[in-house]
Amino acid sequence: MSGRRERDGHRIMVVAHRGASEEAPEHTLAAYRKAVADGADALECDVRMTADGHLVCVHDRRVNRTSNGRGAVAAMELAELSELDFGSWKSPGGGAESPDSLDPEGTAVLTLERLLRLVAEADRPVGLSIETKHPTRWAGQVERRLLELLRANPVPGPVRVMSFSARSLQRVKTWAPEVPTVYLMQFMLPGNRSGRLPAGARIAGPSIRILRRDPGYVARAHAEGHQVHVWTVDAPEDVELCAALGVDAVITNRPRSVRALLDGLP
Repeated sequence: MSGRRERDGHRIMVVAHRGASEEAPEHTLAAYRKAVADGADALECDVRMTADGHLVCVHDRRVNRTSNGRGAVAAMELAELSELDFGSWKSPGGGAESPDSLDPEGTAVLTLERLLRLVAEADRPVGLSIETKHPTRWAGQVERRLLELLRANPVPGPVRVMSFSARSLQRVKTWAPEVPTVYLMQFMLPGNRSGRLPAGARIAGPSIRILRRDPGYVARAHAEGHQVHVWTVDAPEDVELCAALGVDAVITNRPRSVRALLDGLP
């Protein structure tokens, strides 16, 4: 056990941001398999709804950055997304390597349903932090479909729903009050500085930039009864800051090195 919170018996969770995304293409099955192998306590993913009602793990509104295609996820059907290569952009040296020479697990679009199966098949309990992306033309349909999939595909580890949208978290609380919710914050609004969260949120999700500017926020959030899950924590000095402040989870692109650093802190 190490780090202040860990010495108090509270091991800081390491959550793999879009999988082990520093080493493998984000949101691919390969990235998540590696994160599990690297010892991540939980996996983080973003979900968007396709035109035919599937939830896929894609961060951006459009597929342009992370695939060889163009267009909005919400305007494409799953079959169209399945024809795209979501991995070659991250090939060694940044070259345009042929998708055929890569592992399909590192190039195919990933559905949330498939990711849930991976988590269920893991040789140990692995948590899952699922971020709903808003605004979207599908609004509450995203949360309804997400909760349907969670009920149909139970996993042994804890599952949390995250969002920058307080309305999204309110829907989750109304329809599935047992599911923990994380309110993500890129900037600290005046109403949240005290450590309080919007109705429907149970866990604070500040950016690491917030903690650099206002390290006392962690204690205030804990005083309000909220855990604190911080994103995106990659730099060693940020990991050490989070450990010193006693956060409950760090979301990182580097799960293996961050876990090793936390375990090695005096």
